[in-house]
Amino acid sequence: MDFYQTDLSQLHNDLVNKKISASELTKATFDHIKANDDQVKAFLTLNEDAATKCAQEIDDAGIAADQLVSGVPLAVKDNILTKGLTTTAASKILENFNPVYDATVVDKLNQAGFINVGKTNLDEFAMGSSTENSAFFTTHNPWDLTRVPGGSSGGSAAAVAAGDVLGALGTDTGGSIRMPASFNGVVGMKPTYGRVSRWGIIAFGSSFDQVGWLTRTVKDNAYLTALIAGNDKHDMTSSLKEVPDWAAHLNDDTSVKGLKIAVPKEYYDDLNDDVKKVVKAALDHLESLGATVDKVSLPRTKYGVPAYYILASSEASSNLQRYDGIRYGFRAKDAKNLDEVYVKSRTEGFGEEVKRRIMLGTFSLSAGFYDAYFNKAAKVRRLIAQDFYKVFENYDLIIGATGATTAFKIGAEIDDPKTMYMNDVLTVPVNMAGLPAMSVPAGFSEKNGMPVGLQIIGKPFDEQTIYNAGYVFEQTTDFHKKAPKLGGQN
Repeated sequence: MDFYQTDLSQLHNDLVNKKISASELTKATFDHIKANDDQVKAFLTLNEDAATKCAQEIDDAGIAADQLVSGVPLAVKDNILTKGLTTTAASKILENFNPVYDATVVDKLNQAGFINVGKTNLDEFAMGSSTENSAFFTTHNPWDLTRVPGGSSGGSAAAVAAGDVLGALGTDTGGSIRMPASFNGVVGMKPTYGRVSRWGIIAFGSSFDQVGWLTRTVKDNAYLTALIAGNDKHDMTSSLKEVPDWAAHLNDDTSVKGLKIAVPKEYYDDLNDDVKKVVKAALDHLESLGATVDKVSLPRTKYGVPAYYILASSEASSNLQRYDGIRYGFRAKDAKNLDEVYVKSRTEGFGEEVKRRIMLGTFSLSAGFYDAYFNKAAKVRRLIAQDFYKVFENYDLIIGATGATTAFKIGAEIDDPKTMYMNDVLTVPVNMAGLPAMSVPAGFSEKNGMPVGLQIIGKPFDEQTIYNAGYVFEQTTDFHKKAPKLGGQN
């Protein structure tokens, strides 16, 4: 199945009109994955037997006209709990963990009749920007197999870019949906914090984590996000706000005429020249369609990364205390007493990046350093949010680059944590403020042919304006229609 030649609506029509059955579609999907995934390595676990059975049950029951994802194969990031299907968070410490319940987002998809084809690779516990921190293997970018797919949702982005599935669930704590979307030339949305339930998500930074989709098209993303959004009694941070039908408002009449767009100089001035050229062309295009584009400043952007890594690491230190070698997960075999069970299990079970962040977070929360680090970072977080709110007093959207560079070579930055962390400088502030933001394909670097993403940031709970602008840009360009040629280098 070539997912570059279709979308959810077309696939649904084919299923309803019996041009293809759910079983045939599912088989074609697994055939496609098996043909490509030895190169890309997007999937940690395939769910073939259960998916095949589910597809047959859907064929037997039939698909109603309003069941848009019924019988459609989709993928799930492996830090999202799936009952009966191994969920590892790409960590040795959870290597054989079999959840006893589904995450809320998976439960909603099950009710809608989706086919779960498997779990995608990620940086361990979603801590990374390249998917090189997985305890099992590195995922490769389908556009150039020598390059990273971004992280932490690199497996989900690569699966969509490779044409394996139309959509894959990801999570975004500091850019982990948007950066892979940019690096792989796909659409990636991080909804407003609280828009989607976090119940059943293996926690990293609880006040930052948000679930979202990586898809081929903006309209597919809008539909799928609405499907998983909404209040959840299991998640007290989930919003009570009504979930609009974003996709229904996307049509050929959507326009950006009169839209007021702010371009932060911090999201533009320091870009690589090849990325800057693509972003400038994208902004010029939006202006030619009737939008007003002005330069503004988000002056505290430079403080986003250091403040984020203190706050998120502190939350990770707390969240990861539960992995102690006793309750569940990996346990060291040669421990001689309880203290050694704790120490050896965590030492052997966690990777280097996870241990680095646990130690940073524990230090930041420790007596004598809390006010100097954690408390100060929390104040910076509020100031960063205020910068965004001030701009939104006069503008509808904030638009700039998703990342300052295109995808880098595998191994190029893995031994340099500071450089790796700075890759998120343009995405982290959005999570600090809890805002919605989406990366859409904006073009390709003239230097290396790799995709470049345009980041569209909106006001709290105003995903509609983001989707509208992204849809207009997508429909008036052809970047989303281009596909990587697996096996060859760009």
